[in-house]
Amino acid sequence: MDTTNLQGRTVLVTGAGSGIGRATALLAARRGADLAICDVNEPGLAETEREARALGRSVLARPVDVADRAEMAEFADAVDALDLLVNNAGVGLAAGFLETTLDDWDWIVSINLLGVVHGCHFFVPKMRPGAHVANLASMAGYHASPALVAYTTTKFAVLGLSEALREELRPLGIGVTAICPGIINTPITRNARARGRADDPEVRERLVRMYARRNYGPERVAENLLKAVARNRSVAPVAPEAWLAYGIKRASPRLAGWVARRLASATE
Repeated sequence: MDTTNLQGRTVLVTGAGSGIGRATALLAARRGADLAICDVNEPGLAETEREARALGRSVLARPVDVADRAEMAEFADAVDALDLLVNNAGVGLAAGFLETTLDDWDWIVSINLLGVVHGCHFFVPKMRPGAHVANLASMAGYHASPALVAYTTTKFAVLGLSEALREELRPLGIGVTAICPGIINTPITRNARARGRADDPEVRERLVRMYARRNYGPERVAENLLKAVARNRSVAPVAPEAWLAYGIKRASPRLAGWVARRLASATE
């Protein structure tokens, strides 16, 4: 798919009210796409809709919880043919396994994994030949962190789902890419749940400052996402640390484990 010119295309983005979702939706709109967008953050969703309409684009915006299959089904009923599906909506949880409650597991799996499943289930049948699915995984989808056990689990699952779905949809002419951004300065650093040592305001502030200093914004992820779609990549690390972790994981799982432990201890 030529993502430099999206005139006549329809792009659907979940979690479009802020961060990577908003940046991707607006970049697609600037390149000519009409949008279908959703989020539970209604003020943020309304702002994304306003900015996209100001670009002259047609926008269908709905407040939708991707974890709710009935809401996703209703959203899908309002969408016709689709060219690019971006399953972006997600949440964070900073906690080791022993600190993570079963309610935490239900919550994060329902959004980070089942939200992607719902997106694919309801919208892939509406996709034209030559269309593409971009699922937001994470660097944590191949670089396991003991400080993010549940989050890591869901992102490994999204990566596996994406790779399997890619092979299933290949004969239909539909591509699938797992996007693995890295350390990106988005609202998730403030909004993520935390347990144990991570549930300390000073620890969170250090993390927020670290991401802010890193200053790799969601707009750069959006650019790389559309580039990865155009190149039909299977797995697309984005920021330099995501590429580095990808290489380390493939070359030496033992070294990857050591790096993950060091990174986890550095944020405590």
